[in-house]
Amino acid sequence: MDTFEVFLTGTPGLDDALLAEALELGFDAGTVPGGVAFQGGWPDVWRANLQCRGATRVLARIGSFMAFHLAQLDKRATKFDWGAVLRSDVPVRVEVSSRKSKIYHAGAASQRIEKALKDNGFRVEADAPIQIKVRIDDNRVTLSVDTSGESLHKRGHKVAVSKAPMRETLAALMLRRCGYDGQEPVLDPMCGSGTFLIEAAEMARGLWPGRSRDFAFMQLASFDASAFDTLRGSMAPLTVALTFTGSDRDQGAVRMAVQNAQRAGVDDLTQFDCHPFSDVQRPAVDAGLVMINPPYGGRIGQKHMLYGLYAALGTVLKDRFSGWRVGVVTSEPGLAKAMGLPFGDTGPVIAHGGLKVRLYQTPPLP
Repeated sequence: MDTFEVFLTGTPGLDDALLAEALELGFDAGTVPGGVAFQGGWPDVWRANLQCRGATRVLARIGSFMAFHLAQLDKRATKFDWGAVLRSDVPVRVEVSSRKSKIYHAGAASQRIEKALKDNGFRVEADAPIQIKVRIDDNRVTLSVDTSGESLHKRGHKVAVSKAPMRETLAALMLRRCGYDGQEPVLDPMCGSGTFLIEAAEMARGLWPGRSRDFAFMQLASFDASAFDTLRGSMAPLTVALTFTGSDRDQGAVRMAVQNAQRAGVDDLTQFDCHPFSDVQRPAVDAGLVMINPPYGGRIGQKHMLYGLYAALGTVLKDRFSGWRVGVVTSEPGLAKAMGLPFGDTGPVIAHGGLKVRLYQTPPLP
């Protein structure tokens, strides 16, 4: 199996940002429902997991065939060359979805796939480290293997999180949507555990998001440990003359942010302080990006009490951050409007922790 479709799952609403990243990484990619896809081989799978900040998972489309009834599914799944991808000593688990197909019972289909795997000498276990994803769509069965394992937002160096944390993958895509390219300072006056700033600092330094963790593909038959070690060892951090500034009124959150930055290896680029946003001061540079994920009443805070907070935050930004752009994440258009900032087109709705949010952006403030 030299080449196949590699599928990057992403955050709904940010497919354009994920595509931009994939293209920047050199993948000949395009958007498809649910994410971004390109043709590649196993080294591309390793690199996508290691380097892509915005992808939630990397799936390898290892095969497909037509099946109109369970007996046909059984026969074709049994004949499939599972050994080209899977190791007999590593157990697997199966997840099936079906739509617009004659095989409509996902549970029955899952049993047939599991039987085919067992007949080929593979172990099937509920908590197996390797997951086979089977999609039956319009009677076409597509077989994929999840090459990531744990979600890619788990970078491997962030342990401490504050209330209602933003996933690293989402933060990275929002930074990209705001035009951040690692060449400017970023400030977050409600930084929580520091996700926006740590992601921005890592991007500026050229640190790969997957450098500190393991992946499911390391337990596949196709894995070449020596080649992967060479790839991982080719990361070349950059010298950076920027400071990424965060503050929060919660001392515990600030302490977490400091610890997370240390583990990520960007503590020399970040500065975290404990004070309310009303005390924030603009760094001594002409331009930069302010990124904020304030409370919006869905999980933290009472919505009706937040309008004054947003208005005050908007006043601080207008008074002190001339020349800087602003990105604000919120689920409530009324709260964003209360800031009084010159927000442009918000783009599509973005899924975030069970909520539907939007990213509000400004041009450089006057």
